[in-house]
This record gives sequence, C-alpha cells and structure tokens, in this order.
Amino acid sequence: MTCTLILTRHAKSAWDSDAPSDHARPLNKRGRRSARALGRWLRDCAHLPAQVISSPSQRTRETFELMDLGVPGIFVERLYHASSDVMFQVLKEAESPRTMILSHNPGIAAFAHSIVSYPPDHSRFDDYPTGATLIAEFPFDSWSELTWGSGIIRDFIVPRELLGESPDLAA
Repeated sequence: MTCTLILTRHAKSAWDSDAPSDHARPLNKRGRRSARALGRWLRDCAHLPAQVISSPSQRTRETFELMDLGVPGIFVERLYHASSDVMFQVLKEAESPRTMILSHNPGIAAFAHSIVSYPPDHSRFDDYPTGATLIAEFPFDSWSELTWGSGIIRDFIVPRELLGESPDLAA
C-alpha cells in the first residue's frame, strides 16, 4: 500500500479587499475560478483525498469549499503561513493514506521541494504559484513513516493550465 499527498496552495487572493487582516483576505474572481477548476481536475483525474487538512485562513477555506471535494476539512492554525517543518509534522499526524494539505507560500514551496525525491519538469514548480497542486505517492502504509525526499511525483498542475492560460505568466 502507498500513501498519497495532494499538496495545494490556496487560490489567488484579493489584495485590494477591505479585509481587516491577512488571515481574513478572501479569494479574488480568478481565484474562485481557479479553485473550481482544480476541484474538477482532481475529480476527473481520480486524485480525490479522503482527508483535507487546511490552514484556517479565509482564502484557504474558500479554496477548499469551491473545490467541492466531498470530504470534510480539518482547519489547523499551525498551517497558517507554516514552515516546511510544521507541514511535515502535520502530515505525519494525518489519519488517511490519501491526504490533502492546503496552505500558503513560502512554506508550501519549500515543503514540496523537500518531500519529493525529484522535482517535476515544470517551469512553475520552484515558485509554487497560487493554486499549484502536487500529487505525490509515498512507499509506506502510514504517514508516521514519512521521511524527507521519499515522495514520487505523479502529477503537478497550476490553474492557468486548467483555464487555458500560459503557465509561464506570473501568478
């Protein structure tokens, strides 16, 4: 048996909102379209998680809701602007062998690079733009066995590809 990680950065947020804090910043129009497209892609490719562990920020909550994955979300304050080490620990505590983590940069990009054995041949993997989603498999039965660099990439996508836009444009 293997464990599968779906690692998603929240969709594009609205910097021009009147949100009282960074934590409360919502998605913008493109972000809402991207989140829906990511959900469709995950369903179409059979990459659905059994468990979602997310930062509790407004933009991660909206991303999760608009993806419409049909599973409950667990919102963990430790994932709000978490480092790669915190994400590693949260994943080690996951209960389902098919888990999604939904969080923020710069931690999510660092985590993505550190958790897989080889990066994908994709121009946007290094900066992990908004909505970027990695599918990686791990050769063990429980997340408690997780080690750095043990994941094998099965897929990687950015919303611009799903929306018919150039993936090389800025996020």
